[in-house]
This record gives sequence, C-alpha cells and structure tokens, in this order.
Amino acid sequence: MHMADALISPSVGGAMLAVTAGLVALSVKKTSNELEQKKVPLMGIMGAFIFAAQMINFTIPGTGSSGHLGGGMLLAVLLGPSAGFLTMASILLIQALFFADGGLLAYGCNVFNLGFFSCLIAYPLIFRLIVRKGWTLRRIFWASMISAVFSLQLGAFSVVLETAMSGKTELPFQSFILLMQPIHLAIGLVEGLVTASVVSFVWKARPEIVENIAAGLPIGNVSFKKAGAVLAVCVLVIGGILSWFASVNPDGLEWSMFQVAGTSELENSDGLHRTMADIQAVTAFLPDYDFKDDSGSQIVPAENQPAAWPAVSAGTSVSGVVGALLTLGLTGLAGLLIVLIKRRRKKLSDQPA
Repeated sequence: MHMADALISPSVGGAMLAVTAGLVALSVKKTSNELEQKKVPLMGIMGAFIFAAQMINFTIPGTGSSGHLGGGMLLAVLLGPSAGFLTMASILLIQALFFADGGLLAYGCNVFNLGFFSCLIAYPLIFRLIVRKGWTLRRIFWASMISAVFSLQLGAFSVVLETAMSGKTELPFQSFILLMQPIHLAIGLVEGLVTASVVSFVWKARPEIVENIAAGLPIGNVSFKKAGAVLAVCVLVIGGILSWFASVNPDGLEWSMFQVAGTSELENSDGLHRTMADIQAVTAFLPDYDFKDDSGSQIVPAENQPAAWPAVSAGTSVSGVVGALLTLGLTGLAGLLIVLIKRRRKKLSDQPA
C-alpha cells in the first residue's frame, strides 16, 4: 500500500507531510518520556525485520492480486505505539529514499496510512482492550486479527480519500473504494495471522516485554537476547533468500488501480512531481530492490517476457540485507537520540532552581 507520487497532488502531499511531521514530533516527545535504553536494540531489529518482511508479497487466491505485511501492529505490540510509529516512519523513509518504494511527495501519506492507524489507533483502542482481561493465545489471536483488519481498512480508505482529494479522476471514489476495501480485508487477515504468530513467540519467550508495554510499564531488567537473535536470523533469511519467492502479482493498491483505470501507474508531469522523481532517481541506488545497469537504469526483464518465479536475484538479496541494515542503523540512531534527550531532560530537572 505504498503510494506513488503520481497518486496525489502537491497540496495533499504537503498537507500530509505536515500532519505526519506533527505526529512524529508528538511521538518523539512521548517516547522520550518512556523509552529505556534496553529497548533501543529491539527498535532496530524490529525495524529491520519489518523492512525484510515487507519485501515478501503473498498471493491472494482467486484475485490475481497480492499483499504484504504492513507491520505497524507488530511494531506497536513489541515497542509501544509511539516507538512503533517512529520505527515505521524510519522504515518507509529508507524504502522511499534508497529503493524508490513509495514516493517522496507521498511519504507523509504512506506513514499516516501504514503507521498512524495501526500504531496510534488500532493498538490502543482494540488490541489493548482485548488483552486487558488476561494474556492467552486465544486473546492474542483475536486481538491481532481484529486490529490488523481494522487498521488496514482505515489505511485503504485513507488512500482512496487522498486520491479523491487530489482530483484523480482516473480513480473514481466509489469504484476505487469497492475494490480497495475487500482486497485489503484479505490482506489484513494474513497480517493478523503473522502478527499473532510473532507476538505469541515473543510472549512465550519473554512475556514481560509484551505485557509491560501493553500496560504502559517499563520492561525493566528483561533480556530479549533470544528473541532478538531469532529475529535477526529471520531478517537475513527473509531479506536474502525468501524475498526471491515473493508473488509476482500486483499488490492490492496496484491491482485496484488497474481494475478501475486500466493501469497501475498514473502519469503526472508537473514541476514538483518531476523534481521529486529526479531526487529519488539520485538517492535510490537499488530501485525496486534490484541493481541498476551501467546507464543507471534499473535492470528489467525483456518486454512481454513473463516474470520468473522464484526470482533468484543477487540484487534482491543485496537489497534485503542492505535495506535491513540501513533500517537497523536509522532506527537505532533515532532510539539513541531519544534516550539522550530523556537523559538531558532528567539532568536539567534534577538541577536546583
């Protein structure tokens, strides 16, 4: 559900960037009051895990479409809503800048659609409510499922609303929404299963992490070396190898666009869109998760040649590993800066007036 720049107008893109910047600032402020230094490595490894997981599109049977893990709900459960939102913002920034996955003008929209509804709406209002009476595998399952479906439905509706507000007549509101909502319902069901599986694993290994975060308490002197090591291995395996087996079908957004407009790529040639595209062409050294050729263009299959599956590609493997490392670094750096802000605030508050 990564929106391209052509889907939105400059005014909508600018407004959503401002909204997202405000949410990031609020999340930094809230996280600086509660983030523990021990949680910083977990932020990094979870960011890397979600980056790698988003590279794997799974086929939606009978539709010709595919979906991928959003990951916002998983980040919220294991990091807390504010830290989870900041981690999602970091993931999407790495994807847009270095892999041309999602537009730079649409960055605010993508963070809002994939991070806000899951981390800041569905997690506190649905997930926490369901598990409040006690942690069981059954409650984890239903909390994950309902939260994932709810947040993706809101995110899909937001995409349709943003395109409508941008005046994209190629995507009529009614036709577009009648396709976007059902396909993302199916994707949400898969995301709920994945979220429930990972949360159940972490909960069994270190229940204090999940339960304390849900209760708004510090995780304290809890070791998550085992869970972190398993997630690190998963990052390398998913990003380096399993990404070859991603579905070749278009994702839910592209599929819906094609059904309505007859194309999954809209054209927009105004000055700001061209400028953003030029910037992204420079920064994206692995566009669409593959190497560029000698001329600087992405290597693509010959025209009319069906895409190979599995797509065994060194470029994909390098993209998965490098992207995960970049996300790990950016998210970890953000976490460390927030910890330093917290320490400085405490130091200033401890000084005598």
